[in-house]
Amino acid sequence: MNDLELIFTMLGERVSTEITRTEDKQGFKEAEDAAKRGGKIAGNARKETEKELRKPITSKENYLEEPEIYKKKRLSK
Repeated sequence: MNDLELIFTMLGERVSTEITRTEDKQGFKEAEDAAKRGGKIAGNARKETEKELRKPITSKENYLEEPEIYKKKRLSK
């Protein structure tokens, strides 16, 4: 995950949290609605950014190095 991917992920989470708090959402269904709305806002911001930059912001790189044990398990399957 690169910097921009992390930023847009954080944006979606934060907007979802604010929607939940300001609208006093209670329960799974209401929280799910807030999460979808927050994700849509972050998704739209990502698409606009990609349009301006004229390139995708997603990447296959990882911030965290995958532990060796998981690599071995994945290879053995």
